[in-house]
Amino acid sequence: MIDRRTFLQTLCLSTLAIRAQARELARDAAGRQEALWYQRLDDGRGTVRCQLCPRRCTLPDGATGFCRARQNFSGRLCTLGYNLPCSLNVDPVEKKPFFNFHPKSRSFSIACAGCNLRCKFCQNWEISQISPLQSANRYTPASQLPILAKGQGCKSVAFTYTEPTTYFEYMLESAKAVRGAGLLSVYHSNGFINPEPLAQLCRHLDAANIDLKGFSEKFYADVCEAELAPVLESLKRLKRSGVWLEITNLVIPGHNDSPKMITEMCGWIRQNLGDETPVHFSRFFPLYKMTAIPPTPVRTLEVAREIAMKAGLNYVYIGNVPGHPGNSTYCPKCRKLVIRRSGFSVLAMELKGDRCRYCNERIAGAGLINGGTRI
Repeated sequence: MIDRRTFLQTLCLSTLAIRAQARELARDAAGRQEALWYQRLDDGRGTVRCQLCPRRCTLPDGATGFCRARQNFSGRLCTLGYNLPCSLNVDPVEKKPFFNFHPKSRSFSIACAGCNLRCKFCQNWEISQISPLQSANRYTPASQLPILAKGQGCKSVAFTYTEPTTYFEYMLESAKAVRGAGLLSVYHSNGFINPEPLAQLCRHLDAANIDLKGFSEKFYADVCEAELAPVLESLKRLKRSGVWLEITNLVIPGHNDSPKMITEMCGWIRQNLGDETPVHFSRFFPLYKMTAIPPTPVRTLEVAREIAMKAGLNYVYIGNVPGHPGNSTYCPKCRKLVIRRSGFSVLAMELKGDRCRYCNERIAGAGLINGGTRI
């Protein structure tokens, strides 16, 4: 027997627990959508194999993938973050970073929680290394994104911050809606995705920036728990598809900063992707599980840029060092400055259409239409 007060307290606590559980179930169901890329295994136990990324996770009933964003529900693989972005922001497109793609435009940037890599240096680990069931989300159907983007004066919608591959279905529907509304669709990714889903996505993308995190399988295995080869295949497929492509390489002291590795990487880019592919060498700052490593010396980034230009790459940038001359774009023929930047801010453009105003050389990219007017 319990007294009336204890009974009422117990009842109240039970009611609150039931309501909290109901909210969690509703939240779960809101973000649950059957995945596009998986197969059911004929094992009599409802096991499925995800086909989205090179991990090809094999998941028994109830299990969640390496990315934390996809789960097996009774033989049906579902994404957990559908319509549930955890981040909605307006950024300059230069922050993605895109330097040869519609400079000085605004990009409506979204992310859902999760990632299929485990980079020890991740700058957004608070949202990339958790499940959509753990993040603070805002219910935002794909159809709303063009409205929100246009309301903020944005030219594009960017899938960024975390790894967009983990919310592939939501990204795909969003890219279709964005394109249908006359906006641009851009993608910042680690490139660790299988060829078939990437080909499907490419039909609805205008631009991609891929993090080429290093140029050795050992670096990818030790620092990212991933593989290099599939990323290189993604880069080649993106280039063949006609999607505007830029590359970011975060230079980490003692890990991927050797001149030999950078020389090999730049040679591969020149040979497989062409000399017009912009490369951003970005400065590392201590974060997440690599707080004992010092920031990248600026001189290391300058040496990387010199190596890339010597390898024949025409558009090579230094990132995370605001005010550095390497923030700006130079004509590959006459070497005069044609887009002046400080960090992500465009200060001046010296173009006639998409050509250098000094020597009339074409500047590679998209949306380079300033006409030479100073900003």
